[in-house]
Amino acid sequence: MVGEVMSKVGARVLVAGAGVSGRSAAEALLAEGAAVTITDASEGRLAALSELRQRGAELCTDLAEPPAGTDLVVTSPGWRPDAPLLEAAAAAGIEVIGEIELAWRIDRASSAPAVWLAVTGTNGKTTTVGMLESILRSAGLDAVACGNVGLPAVDAVRAGHGVLAVELSSFQLHWSNTLSPHAGVVLNLADDHLDWHGSLHAYGLAKSAVYRGNLCSVYNADDEASTMLAEKYATASSVGITTGEPVGGQLGLVGEELRDLAFPRDGADESASTPLAEVSDVRQVGTHNLSNALAACALARSHGVAPAACSSGLRDFAPGEHRSVVVGEADEVIYIDDSKATNPHAASAALRAHSGVVWIAGGLLKGADVDELVRTHARRFLAVVLIGTDSGLIADSLRRNAPDVPVVSVPPEHESAMSEAVRLAAARAEPGSAVVLAPAAASMDMYTDYAHRGQEFTDSVRALLAESAVDPAERHRG
Repeated sequence: MVGEVMSKVGARVLVAGAGVSGRSAAEALLAEGAAVTITDASEGRLAALSELRQRGAELCTDLAEPPAGTDLVVTSPGWRPDAPLLEAAAAAGIEVIGEIELAWRIDRASSAPAVWLAVTGTNGKTTTVGMLESILRSAGLDAVACGNVGLPAVDAVRAGHGVLAVELSSFQLHWSNTLSPHAGVVLNLADDHLDWHGSLHAYGLAKSAVYRGNLCSVYNADDEASTMLAEKYATASSVGITTGEPVGGQLGLVGEELRDLAFPRDGADESASTPLAEVSDVRQVGTHNLSNALAACALARSHGVAPAACSSGLRDFAPGEHRSVVVGEADEVIYIDDSKATNPHAASAALRAHSGVVWIAGGLLKGADVDELVRTHARRFLAVVLIGTDSGLIADSLRRNAPDVPVVSVPPEHESAMSEAVRLAAARAEPGSAVVLAPAAASMDMYTDYAHRGQEFTDSVRALLAESAVDPAERHRG
């Protein structure tokens, strides 16, 4: 049962939000014997849950306060604390938790609770969780990636998996008050979601919850904020990761190897590092992905996974789409889709992997400042092509911080904005350079999501390269 509230059959629970996590939470609560009400502002999303009504759930459109007698509210992660419904619940003394916290409580009450290995940070979460899942499976463990990565944690718990590689957003951590993973990591911290949390301090505080009650807390020694959060909030032994050479208690790089100086092998000299994998085993581009791989190895090693599983798991891992993926190459120019770079910190990591770049950027900045990003990479830019609602803000930063870089903007209302952006970028690229879509901004001004934006870029690149490959005379006759 889910804490004291769920210890009585028929406890009344309100699920706020009828999306993916809301559906899974409602199904789990119904299975636990709760009386469930689901609310959402969208009648369409509620209609998609009509089969749950047959199982006893009540569906209500846009409730402003919890129904009388509500014992618990389970909110979808995107709902802010100042949402009227959640404020009304708090005022009434009703506990509000998220789907992750619900999953944790159900799991802890089971006869065989899972091992939770948790990953958070501004960037790199999904890649790290995917690497971790692959390493764990290579070790022969019944493991699954879940949480913010797609599969709701409550579904993974109900399926009975032995080890959970859990991606956690700051929203999910905000709504989790007893979650206590076996091990956790904050990969990095940079301005993001400040419109939700209100400040970088509050954002970091939410992230720090991943360290609550750990047996092993992992931090990024190359990231000042990650290091500070571990020093302040970690409750267990801390293990560092670095893309430099490791010292005691760290995993890092020695030459072309990932090595471990934190988890000594039985009977081995504790001052001798353990080889985990070759750098070439990490197929993803960029130093930031070596850092992600080290974090995944550290979490796996905290659970006793053997070194050999790290190398085989990293080799077997297939990266997700729209994360520094090469989608085309012609005339010694490569085209990189990193549409997942939805904030300046992620865009910086994408740009750092290339010496000469035509940068395609823009979208919704969500209050983020791009000045540091532009200053850091100004020397790399051959040109910049801007798209999206906040392109003017990026253009202003480029005028201040990189005045010699050519900049061209494509209006958001352009009928084929991405195709035009790719065409303009290709015209400004030089042999040996890269055209990089790393928007540093969210996509919802022009696209359904970052995947939609990335697919538009990929399709536009492939169409342009196919057109360029046609003999001009043939193209003229066609």
